[in-house]
Amino acid sequence: MIGSANGARIGITGLGAHVPDRVVTNDDLARYVDTSDEWIVERTGIHERRMITDDQALTDIALPAARAALADAAATPEEIDLLICATVTPDMMFPTASALMADDLGADKAAAYDLLAGCTGFMYAVAQAYGMLAAGLSRRALVIGGDVLSSILDWTDRSTLVLFGDGAGAVVMEPVERGGFLGFELGADGGGGVHLQYPGSGSRRFENPEAMLKMNGREVYKFATRVMVSSAEAVLAECGRTIDEVDVYVPHQANKRIIDHAVGKLGVPFERTVVNVDRFGNTSSGSIPLALADARADGRLRDGALVLMTGMGAGLTWGSALLEWTERRNA
Repeated sequence: MIGSANGARIGITGLGAHVPDRVVTNDDLARYVDTSDEWIVERTGIHERRMITDDQALTDIALPAARAALADAAATPEEIDLLICATVTPDMMFPTASALMADDLGADKAAAYDLLAGCTGFMYAVAQAYGMLAAGLSRRALVIGGDVLSSILDWTDRSTLVLFGDGAGAVVMEPVERGGFLGFELGADGGGGVHLQYPGSGSRRFENPEAMLKMNGREVYKFATRVMVSSAEAVLAECGRTIDEVDVYVPHQANKRIIDHAVGKLGVPFERTVVNVDRFGNTSSGSIPLALADARADGRLRDGALVLMTGMGAGLTWGSALLEWTERRNA
């Protein structure tokens, strides 16, 4: 699916992010599996990640991000009429994380639902919010992307344990007078889903009922390096823009090697690329909003900056968005 904006100017007017306090280093993981800091850094670029404690769940880290985004947009919870939470690790299947958070926030006028698209969840969610806002079905939306993948990892599997961390980010989306989203490209390949799956987590019965994240790293790497480039190129072409015009490139923070490959193939100057996988690991749906928060903190998200975001993950899914950054409503 690909499309450019239909004339409605919808932008991000508030941004917030939050990670757990608990820092888990590569040396910490070496107590569970045969690995080392040198081995992990060489293959992934990750030095540390954040993880929840045993008494925490997704909403514990997503709510602070949501509150920060609302404050940043000078919006009250009562003004939110749509709340989408992109996650594969909700507190429970139902009630949904979105409904729980709408209640905690006091967003009692909001339609609320969870969206499941793996690490691409945030990209799917902002595209859906754009469509609802552009159609006039919503006036102000809160989109949350977050995961606590540490809760579904096999702590004896080195191939997955070293990659993932926990984190969440949120954005407020609404009509703006200038800038905003220019276009989206989304896709899915269920045939490749076997390479990154969570068996035993749904109604399908498996011989081994133990529900743990399973990944074929080689195949996922091949998929990721392909779609990170093709999706970005597709949305740029759809919007009539070139990579040279991109001021800030925000790739999904899965692995530093994947980011390096995409940067090289696309021809993005590395100084325009946001990288925080070294500090947070792969936070799934939280990855891109966390990276956006870092980009703004270091001054790169200036008014009018052209921002390219691309995610990919379980499904298999992928998605890109292009927008002109505006931080304030009607600014």
